[in-house]
Amino acid sequence: MFGTESSLSMFLNTLTPKFYVALTGTSSLISGLILIFEWWYFRKYGTSFIEQVSVSHLRPLLGGVDSSSPTNPNTSNGEADSNRQSVSECKVWRNPLNLFRGAEYNRYTWVTGREPLTYYDMNLSAQDHQTFFTCDSDHLRPADAIMQKAWRERNPQARISAAHEALELEDCATAYILLAEEEATTIMEAERLFKQALKAGEGCYRRSQQLQHHGTQYEAQHRRDTNVLVYIKRRLAMCSRKLGRTREAVKMMRDLMKEFPLLSMFNIHENLLESLLELQNYADVQAVLAKYDDISLPKSATICYTAALLKARAVSDKFSPEAASRRGLSTAEMNAVEAIHRAVEFNPHVPKYLLEMKSLILPPEHILKRGDSEAIAYAFFHLQHWKRVEGALNLLHCTWEGTFRMIPYPLEKGHLFYPYPICTETADRELLPTVFHEVSVYPKKELPFFILFTAGLCSFTAMLALLTHQFPELMGVFAKAFLSTLFAPLNFIMEKVESILPSSLWHQLTRI
Repeated sequence: MFGTESSLSMFLNTLTPKFYVALTGTSSLISGLILIFEWWYFRKYGTSFIEQVSVSHLRPLLGGVDSSSPTNPNTSNGEADSNRQSVSECKVWRNPLNLFRGAEYNRYTWVTGREPLTYYDMNLSAQDHQTFFTCDSDHLRPADAIMQKAWRERNPQARISAAHEALELEDCATAYILLAEEEATTIMEAERLFKQALKAGEGCYRRSQQLQHHGTQYEAQHRRDTNVLVYIKRRLAMCSRKLGRTREAVKMMRDLMKEFPLLSMFNIHENLLESLLELQNYADVQAVLAKYDDISLPKSATICYTAALLKARAVSDKFSPEAASRRGLSTAEMNAVEAIHRAVEFNPHVPKYLLEMKSLILPPEHILKRGDSEAIAYAFFHLQHWKRVEGALNLLHCTWEGTFRMIPYPLEKGHLFYPYPICTETADRELLPTVFHEVSVYPKKELPFFILFTAGLCSFTAMLALLTHQFPELMGVFAKAFLSTLFAPLNFIMEKVESILPSSLWHQLTRI
């Protein structure tokens, strides 16, 4: 034991001030590199790398709570079911109100020179088209065989040329769809092409309906023809809405929902809600919400914020924050505030767009529920409806930030919904053109503790290096005392081990 202490003492006595300068300088350099990497990672991904590793890998090993499990015992089973999918993975949905590429997205490109759609977003659309508009029996019809290849084409001109080639063979509904979506430069021209597609699509649908039970191949063909017909009718209704024939659009949507009630994956009710709000038919809006704002059904920003708008409409024209602070909130005002808090918890990015605190861009063709992409798609079409209700935006402005006081740790624990998914930011960066749009991040990312800690460590080690250079003797004495204190527990442990082990074995170990 005495040999160990003498070796340690000799080691400390041989250390010169240059060693301490080198030690503090090296630690300062390493801390600086960590700081630079953390800052770069934070600016690119909106989170701390060390924090992410500790939460994802170290926390489960230490017995931490899994943020993907519900921690609120008051959460209803319906809300849990509706959000379980978003917890396990960030599922991307087709935007129910997506614009027309030829008549709207391309027009934006012509005017600004910017591409409003990302490659990832357009690739998802290509996959949707292949899923809904093709089937295994396409080789039996030459036009459908051409269109099957056209949907896989990346070049827009090649797709348009293939559609024209298919139409030379026969009236092909999917060829008209492609031309209406991508070649038509106005909504009126798109509507004309969709009407031609409707005529061809209805004929194919009737023929496949008669043969659907004759085999698996005919069932797949009928399913494809059904998807094509629903898509055409929905886009025709959207054309009517864009051309100002809103009542006609509402009728077409209602008829479509009655004719195909099982195709809820298209979310046609969201188109219907937007059209009814344009007509200011709030009673019918409430009726639609009563059917679709159910605990057993998935939620969306359109559902949650429309419900909040209707509640706010009852009190917003007379709402005053000063009067409310004096007398307290009435029952109707409390209901409106709770509805706003519910909507903000579901998607916290929407208020900044509705209050025009952040600039809108054209919505993408796909959205991520609870993400920035969904917020843009909702606000792009619904901002006018909030402005039309007197005082609604004022009520939203006064109350929406109160939501964050109820859920201080949104990634770990929700109030009415599951914790906010961590993956939304990464998916939104793929869906949105980050070149001219800054993706909204929730919860609001402050400078992480680890970056502050690293910056403090850099400053501390730099100060130590400076003091060692200026006062080498004094810092040498301090360092020896510090190291002696640091090694004191080790010396205690070695004493205990020496008292337990035989002397012969201990001498062999110390020689090693």
